[in-house]
Amino acid sequence: MHCPFCGNQETKVVDSRLAGDGYQIRRRRECVGCSERFTTFESAEFVLPKLIKRDQSREPFNETKLRSGILKATEKRPISSEVIEELISRVIRKVQKMGEREIQSRLLGEIVIEELREIDEIAFVRYASVYRRFQDLEEFEKEIESLREASKTEVKGTQFSIFPEEEE
Repeated sequence: MHCPFCGNQETKVVDSRLAGDGYQIRRRRECVGCSERFTTFESAEFVLPKLIKRDQSREPFNETKLRSGILKATEKRPISSEVIEELISRVIRKVQKMGEREIQSRLLGEIVIEELREIDEIAFVRYASVYRRFQDLEEFEKEIESLREASKTEVKGTQFSIFPEEEE
């Protein structure tokens, strides 16, 4: 690795640690020539699949577009940037684990929708409404009703819902 300060080709590793939830290695390096220290990150390189769009065109996986869509859905919601970054990492890992060269873009959208459902219902509905191209209020109502059904849980024999108007 070339030294970013003097360009010398010889550097030595001073310290190595796991980073990025164990998916990266952080290395502290020292230049043999100028003795400056710097940090590098090493991670496995995975080729993410191409996305097959609705019109059957193909485009490379674009993490920036993924992040942008998630940020729009979570805008002005009480969700920390750390939670959003973890969500993005989980989505990317799920796509990588598929091991496919190409996947349907709608499959990627469904993965994001399921992840958002676990974090914030408003962000979930926002993302789903754009991704699934809701055309009218009935489609919103169906999605909200499915959320209501999913949010009901048994708590010691009584029905509990995050929707207060449904509590008994």
